[in-house]
Amino acid sequence: MIPFKTLPLVNSTLVKSKSAKSILMLLASILLTTTASAYDGAENEKKKVVICSTTQVADFARNIVGDDWQVVCVLGPGEDPHKKRPGNDDMIAVGRADLCLENGWHLEGNEWMQDLAKNANKPIATCVEGIKHLEMDEEGQTVKDPHAWFNPQNAWIYVKNIRDAVSKIDPDNADNFAARAELYKQQLRSLDSWIKKTVNAVPEGRRVLITHHDAFGYFCNAYNFKASSPLGWTTAELAGITMERRQEIVDTIRKMNVKSLFIETSVNPEMLNGIASDAGVQIGGELYSDAMGAEDTAGETYIGMMRENVLTIVNALK
Repeated sequence: MIPFKTLPLVNSTLVKSKSAKSILMLLASILLTTTASAYDGAENEKKKVVICSTTQVADFARNIVGDDWQVVCVLGPGEDPHKKRPGNDDMIAVGRADLCLENGWHLEGNEWMQDLAKNANKPIATCVEGIKHLEMDEEGQTVKDPHAWFNPQNAWIYVKNIRDAVSKIDPDNADNFAARAELYKQQLRSLDSWIKKTVNAVPEGRRVLITHHDAFGYFCNAYNFKASSPLGWTTAELAGITMERRQEIVDTIRKMNVKSLFIETSVNPEMLNGIASDAGVQIGGELYSDAMGAEDTAGETYIGMMRENVLTIVNALK
């Protein structure tokens, strides 16, 4: 806040001029804005902070804590959680948090969120706890598929885990957290029903979802699609494969007799474009996968991300 004594004195004769009046109005505006900003900053400092690993987890958290807590996300829109290497800013942010939230099941490559929480001595909750997992192959080993949020019924389990974690730390606001969770539960149910209805436009024989990596297993399992990926569950670059492996991928896509394959917003699309061309199929569009969209885009929320993905898939395959 600007102290009143720092405001310049203005000659009374000068005040009569239009320019002087404008100056006074500008100074008053600056004073009010600065005061409001200082007040907002003080209010935010009083709030507890939850720091989230991924954009999906952060969106779930915002729907639960509302204005009671501040939500911070380590990953930005379009960032790949498998490849994230936390920096000093991330460590500082975690150090100020009251609670950390991670997806779990190794989505955060090399367990970087676990490490951040441990090093800062902060509590951490894993959002996939209690979900019936799918399995996938990673370099010859069977692992749990971490992309569980792609089924809205699993998203509700994320929400419950977040509700319980924040309620444990902040019991005074537990009723608020529970009320918001129940409202969001209804939204997730509506989303699930809408998806089931919308994908009926795609004949079952065309329900083959080819993407860069195996992020959509839970979606395909819930809505009767077949999932296929050139590389498996990681987001390694296609540029690193051999010519023989590339030809195998092209031949496999041709045998599937599909119209389209899809690019994910968190990976480099260049090589996949070439594979699609060689296989004689079109790019059906971009899908939000490991991260949601940027602010002011349709995919900036979980529900918006899911809605846009479904529309993109249906329009390309029907």
